[in-house]
Amino acid sequence: MFHVTERLLLRPAWPEDAEALFGGIADKGVVRNLASAPWPYLPEHARQFVMREAEPLYPKFLITRPGAKGSELIGCIGIDPGEGGTELGYWIARPAWGQGFATEAGRGILEVARLLGHTRLRAGHFTDNPASGKVLRKLGFVPTGKSAMRHSCGRGEEAECVMFRLELEAETGPSLQAA
Repeated sequence: MFHVTERLLLRPAWPEDAEALFGGIADKGVVRNLASAPWPYLPEHARQFVMREAEPLYPKFLITRPGAKGSELIGCIGIDPGEGGTELGYWIARPAWGQGFATEAGRGILEVARLLGHTRLRAGHFTDNPASGKVLRKLGFVPTGKSAMRHSCGRGEEAECVMFRLELEAETGPSLQAA
């Protein structure tokens, strides 16, 4: 599955992406804000990630920026099944921070989630990463008023995580009404 936004191509990972993936995520400032990525992040972790079997209802996309010299990998975004429902997760490589790519990719994954039939999503951010909270709010997520201690493999410990939710409206575009 692929998804195109104004500036980005969201696409599956391929084995040849391992090196570029490693180059974007092997940054402690990125990994410390993720729950499941280990630190230190090693090349074999990137190889394992790109070799994962795709889950059709829970896609994970590389966030790429097409350009004249090919495409540049700037992050990753996806949805995962979880105990409390479907969860959104993402990361953006440091050189691409502050340029609106997380919000743009987030809008793309929300479109995909609706098309796949998901009706609600949850997400969270560690309290010391308020930029991620701003992205979630821009996407329409609302704070639940709760926080939870979540383990961060990158930190090697639990950290407080602010919880958000989003009720997805049914997609009502012309292509879905024509049944």
